[in-house]
Amino acid sequence: MTRLRKNNIEPSRRSFLIGSVGSGLLMAFAPSINALEVMTGGASKHLAEKSFSPTVWFEISSEGQIMVNIARAEMGQHVGTAIARIVADELGADWNNVEIKHVDTDPKWGYMVTGGSWSVFQTYVPMSQAGAAGRTVLIEAGAKLLGVKPQDCTTQNSEVVAGDKSISFADVVKNGKIDRTFSADELAEFKPKSPASRQLIAKSSQALDIPAKTNGTAQYGIDVELEGMVYARPVIPPTRHGSVVKRVDDSKAKSIKGYQGYQILKDPSDTVQGWVTVLADSYYAAVKAGNVIKVEYDIGETANVTEQDIINQGATLAKDKTTGTLVVEKGDIAKAAKSAKTSLESVYKTSSVLHFTMEPVNAAVEFKDGVCHVHCGNQWQSLFLPVVAKAVGLSDDNVIIHQYYLGGGFGRRLAGDYMIPAALTAQAVGKPVKLVFTREDDALFDCVRSPSVQQMNAYWDADDKLLGIEHGAAAGWPTLAMAPSFMPEGVDKKGKFDPFSIAGADHWYTLANHRVRAINNTLAQKTFVPGWLRAVGPGWTGWAVESFMDEIAHNQSLDPIDFRLSLLDASGKNAGEAPVSVGGAKRLAKVLTDIRQQTNWGQTLPKNQGLGIAISSGQERDMPTWGACVAHVEVDPTTGKVKVHKLTGLLDCGTVVHPDGALAQTQGSMLWGLSLALFEGTAFEKGQVKDTNLNTYSPLRMNNLPELDISFVQNTEFPTGLGEPGLIAVAPAIANAIFNAVGARVRDLPIRPEAVLAAIPS
Repeated sequence: MTRLRKNNIEPSRRSFLIGSVGSGLLMAFAPSINALEVMTGGASKHLAEKSFSPTVWFEISSEGQIMVNIARAEMGQHVGTAIARIVADELGADWNNVEIKHVDTDPKWGYMVTGGSWSVFQTYVPMSQAGAAGRTVLIEAGAKLLGVKPQDCTTQNSEVVAGDKSISFADVVKNGKIDRTFSADELAEFKPKSPASRQLIAKSSQALDIPAKTNGTAQYGIDVELEGMVYARPVIPPTRHGSVVKRVDDSKAKSIKGYQGYQILKDPSDTVQGWVTVLADSYYAAVKAGNVIKVEYDIGETANVTEQDIINQGATLAKDKTTGTLVVEKGDIAKAAKSAKTSLESVYKTSSVLHFTMEPVNAAVEFKDGVCHVHCGNQWQSLFLPVVAKAVGLSDDNVIIHQYYLGGGFGRRLAGDYMIPAALTAQAVGKPVKLVFTREDDALFDCVRSPSVQQMNAYWDADDKLLGIEHGAAAGWPTLAMAPSFMPEGVDKKGKFDPFSIAGADHWYTLANHRVRAINNTLAQKTFVPGWLRAVGPGWTGWAVESFMDEIAHNQSLDPIDFRLSLLDASGKNAGEAPVSVGGAKRLAKVLTDIRQQTNWGQTLPKNQGLGIAISSGQERDMPTWGACVAHVEVDPTTGKVKVHKLTGLLDCGTVVHPDGALAQTQGSMLWGLSLALFEGTAFEKGQVKDTNLNTYSPLRMNNLPELDISFVQNTEFPTGLGEPGLIAVAPAIANAIFNAVGARVRDLPIRPEAVLAAIPS
């Protein structure tokens, strides 16, 4: 994961190669080439011999078609279109000539991860530079063919143009011998086009993959068919960790037509423990066999753990101010607490949440010539390829993950754990295996968003001046479970923490004294594999921060927007810095001021209706997307049922590279925020989640959709992520609106009618 190197192509400095290869023009980032190789025509030679290791590259055919290779997963966010538009705009390409291709895990593509709303953010600079370098060589070659000077030429609509003369990219590729290497320093000289010069970026367009997704030609992992393959289904053990298979009784399965037996899996990677897979010649036979096969286990230690057990441990840990790792330590909160004349204490909780992607997890695996080929959709190939290799006893370079469209990712497919049983089964039976999880299997094997408990304390002096806030957040940590090497040190260097389980608590409000503790709930950690779910940490830390800010405002008899604006002064660490967070908290204050006017904040509403406000700064401080949400709700005071009439969202993500994609992503994320606020939540019973299908796990339904009013601040700042920010402020905005409607302060997610009813003042 390159989260600490988002503006770089790689930690090492690399050259950019552009050369004629065969009948086309190939462009690739590559390791530094020495001066002798440059002088002797290194680019075409290296490209032809494929002795390079680019992260991203593209090519122009002799017909003028431009193929942009995409090393990011496509799960409905149209990431390929956004990246391709960055390249095409800089090239001066005709958009009708642009195609995209999603690639496999060949090492030449570099580190592969799709999450955190990072894709456009991380690729904007390198892809702009690559496109600009391509434009430069096309102009140089085109000028020579036209008999004009390069400085007299521009590119537009896939042509090199000089006055009334022009030549197509296709003809340049056919007739111009191109061999050019740009050093890292030369590449760095290319800056993205000025906003006034853009032809494609920030302009409306349909995504390139819409036709394939609508005509049925798009291939998802679940569509894969391999010659000679058999189907498999897992039998999920009673605990995620520690269960051991004692014996298997498949007597009832033997009467099922197509049943081919079972495998007890031994996994050297310890990803799957106590696993059995059943085999059949069809998916339906595998499902039937899995339903009747009986497995006896020595059961793991968490077999009797409940949701309440996890919550209770979280509450104990969060309340104990000596626990956890310090993430924020400004001022002296202990001194502030001791000197305070008044204080406010609140505890916020969230339930376990499942992903329920439309496409249950699956993988098809075959071994060919000593190479393990894995076919599936995944978000973090570079994380789980080594795990697959360890499980099957191969070196990393003998495992290839072939990428497909994802029928929903949302963080679930950042984990590639579902590849492991497929690979082990294929290795054991010596045949290609397609392992498909049923919806119930998928739920039981989900990497759950951990239940959480957050302890919030605020302190005031004798003059009712806010002295500071203390925040302790306890949950299971996905990064500890799957990528512990990415956990940084706390500010006091006394421990490490999961940044994805506390981001959002390090907010942009200016406080004289502020402490944030990230606390690992060890019971959650050993009961299940905590997972990343859309918006990750801020999806629940934002719930506590923004609800508590509202509580503080009302405690001080201040308008909630006025109170927030008083803390968004952009001082100190909140001033922001170029290029990503120019303006700092002032950008967030502007969003808040604008949405106040947009929603007629302070208007008189009918009885039992209210408006609520919440803000967010995106998933991470070092990639802020400034946002605000106003929720308009109505509460039935006799039942506690909440109806959301309207959600208004305003976001500042800098340059909106692909407006259609931006709107679609924000619509989806805000509606999921509503779903998490009022509907979604399961509970652990006997070590497993109790809800395994959509008959009992109830996300947002069509009849509960509110009016959506979504807009984006129009500016030309550096583009930041949009996949997740829209979700973060929705739940606290709804809770704050409920308070303004009927005076009920709710602190648990999801917000159940009975909790609202109980909180309404008598």
